[in-house]
Amino acid sequence: MRKEELDFSGKWKDAQIAGNRSQPTLYLFRHAQTYYNRKKYFTGWKDSKLTPLGKKQAELVARKLKGKKIDVAITSSLSRSKDTMRAVLKYHPECKAVFVDDRIIERSYGKLEGKSHRCFEKSHSKEELQKIRRGYDYPPPGGESIKMVEKRVLSFLEDLIAFMEKNKANVAISAHGNSMRPIRRYFEKLSVEEMMKLENPWDDYFEYKISQPHGKRR
Repeated sequence: MRKEELDFSGKWKDAQIAGNRSQPTLYLFRHAQTYYNRKKYFTGWKDSKLTPLGKKQAELVARKLKGKKIDVAITSSLSRSKDTMRAVLKYHPECKAVFVDDRIIERSYGKLEGKSHRCFEKSHSKEELQKIRRGYDYPPPGGESIKMVEKRVLSFLEDLIAFMEKNKANVAISAHGNSMRPIRRYFEKLSVEEMMKLENPWDDYFEYKISQPHGKRR
C-alpha cells in the first residue's frame, strides 16, 4: 500500500452525530492476530488477514464490548482493522457511522515489510532488531519511527476529542499495535519509556472517559 492510497483526510470530523452521552467514552482495541503476526513478519502497511485464532480473538473483544453503547466506529483502511471492528459491531445496531482514518494505521516498516524477524537477524544483530521494534526515534529503512507515528496520531486525537465533545458520542477504535501506543500514552499520562514497553493485547480493550483522561484496561 502506498502512502497516497491512505486516507489521512479526517473529513469525518465534521459529521453531525447525535450521541447524547453525558460522558463520551472511547473504546480502544487492537486488531486481532493476522498471519503475518503469527509468522513474526514485519507487517506495517501490508494487508495481512486474520487467522482463525484472530477471528476468535475479535469475537472475544466483541463479547466484552457487548454491553457498551457505540455511536461511531473508526478503523484504518487495512482489512485486519475493519474485520475486527466488523465482529464488534454485530452487537451494536445503535452505531450510526463507521469512518476510516489512516492516521491510526500501523507504523510503516518500509523496506522490511513482508520480511521475517528471523531473516532480519541473519544479517543484523538482535540489538538492531530491538532498536527497530522498541526504539522511539529509530525508523527502519524507508519506514516510520514511533515518534513519526505519534505525530499523526496526536493530530487524529485532537480531531477525535473535539468530535466526541461536540456530538456527545461514544467512539470505538480498531487500531494497530503501534498506533495504540501514543493513544494510550496520551490518556494514561505515560512517559516515552513507559509507552515503548507497552504490550497491546489482541483480545481486550481499553476504556477512556473523554472528560477524565485516565483510562484503564478492562
